[in-house]
This record gives sequence, C-alpha cells and structure tokens, in this order.
Amino acid sequence: MASRDEETKRTDRVLRISQLDALELNKALEQLVWSQFTQCFHGFKPGLLARFEPEVKAFLWLFLWRFTVYSKNATVGQSVLNIQYKNDFSPSLRYQPLSKNQKLWYAVCTIGGKWLEERCYDLFRNRHLASFRKAKQCVNFVVGLLKLGGLINFLLFLQRGKFATLTERLLGIRSVFCKPQNIREVGFEYMNRELLWHGFAEFLIFLLPLINVQKLKAKLSSWCVPLTGAPNGDSTLATSGKQCSLCGEWPTMPHTIGCEHIFCYYCIKSSCLFDMSFACPKCGTEVHSLQPLKSGIEMSEVNAI
Repeated sequence: MASRDEETKRTDRVLRISQLDALELNKALEQLVWSQFTQCFHGFKPGLLARFEPEVKAFLWLFLWRFTVYSKNATVGQSVLNIQYKNDFSPSLRYQPLSKNQKLWYAVCTIGGKWLEERCYDLFRNRHLASFRKAKQCVNFVVGLLKLGGLINFLLFLQRGKFATLTERLLGIRSVFCKPQNIREVGFEYMNRELLWHGFAEFLIFLLPLINVQKLKAKLSSWCVPLTGAPNGDSTLATSGKQCSLCGEWPTMPHTIGCEHIFCYYCIKSSCLFDMSFACPKCGTEVHSLQPLKSGIEMSEVNAI
C-alpha cells in the first residue's frame, strides 16, 4: 500500500517546466483577449478605453476567472496541459478541490492586485503633493516587498517544484495532474540507430573529399588491363591518336604528356588542375609538361581516315 502511494505521488507530480508553461499560456491568452477586445473599439474615438483601462481589464479577467478557476479549478493554460489546482491544506491524500474562500482570494490576489497596481500608477503619475508623495513611497515599498517575495518563492519553486507563484504558496493551492500519469518508458533503439547512421554519414562527408576518385579509378583500370602484351583494339586506337585516353572520344586539340597516348586538351588540363600528381591512366606516365600534337601528324591521321 505504501509503495502504491509513493508511486502515485511520483506520477502525479507536475514538472516545473509544465507549471511555467501554464503561466506563459495564461499570459498569452490575456494578451489575445485584450487585443481582440480593443479591436471592437477600433472605429471609435481614440483613447476611449484609456481612461477606464484598468477597470475593463479587471472585468475581463474576472470573467475568465469565473469560467476557469472558479468552475473548473484550473486556468486555461493548466487545462491545455492536463493540470488543475489542488487544495494543499487538506490532510487527505486524495484530490481535494479548492474551497470557495481559496477561489475568491485567488481572484483578489491576482485580478485585484493587478487592478490596484495599475490604478495607483495612474493616480500618482500626475500628483506632486506631499501627501501623495508619501503614499506613493508606501505603495512602491509594498510593491518592492511583493516582488522580493515573488523572487524568493521562485527560487524555492526551482528547488522543490511546488507553488510556482507567491499567490499559490500563500493560499495553499498546488498544481497536480487531472488524470494519473503513467511512467514513461523510453526505448533507445531507434535513437541509437539514428546516432550510428548520423556518425557514419559525418565520417563519409569528412572522408570523401580527401579521396582522389579519378586517380583511384586510373589505378584500378591499370591493374585490371594488362600494360604489356599484345595490343588490343583500345590500345591501338589510343596509340594511333584517334581516341582520347580519358573520355574515349575523338581528341579535341590533341595533346600528349610524354607518352604515346593522346588526350583532349580540356580533359588533360582539368585532370592536371584537379590532381597535381596526375599520371596517364593507360601506362602510368606522370605528367611533366603538356605538349600539343604536331599539325602534320594530325593532318596525316585525318587523311588516313
């Protein structure tokens, strides 16, 4: 029985990031509602809502509070994340909803506090009397204390994971899951496979630019085709100057590199620029200098055809 209770507590504990996400969703909803509300008065006189803006905002937030926290024990952000408020003052381990007093004080602290802060700011902004100055200092002192308390509460929240705001701690309301959460079982087989292939792909990306594919191809062709022995059809074509030893076509601007084989100028030039130690793929002769084929020999070969 004890182990079951411990497991329930562990699975019902709401993550800190989920509680903070719920607060951010609440702020985003408030901004969205206010922007939609102000669009309704877009065609009216400018500044119509500025005079009563704190009261209008308080009325809208009170309307949202009535159909969220008061009726469902959860804000809009908490409902999206499957979270709700629980009465932490209750000694029972079972879920206890918020009492009516907690809901009312929640509205007073959240909605009333925002309204009072904005209204006091508008009230003291254009007042320069000594009495108003003292009241303004007192209000600023109280606001500073509340900000300090909020900071201390946030540090405690980061340590213990309970009561994301000072209001929740003072009223004894805690965030819990609406439904018990199952323990997540994460399988790492797919992740390991992806990491393996990702590492292999990075290794290939690093290795392939270092490999001279053209030189490797020439080496393999020189090993597969015997360099000595009776000349075959390809060797005779290459020797007679009717075929480029690289592209296999009729040589354009034929050049030699010191051996008996003929190359197109663009083929041999691009190969030499790509590989400084380029060698003839037929006989393995290294390139020392490009020599154009003599015009007399070229014309005699053309006439022979």
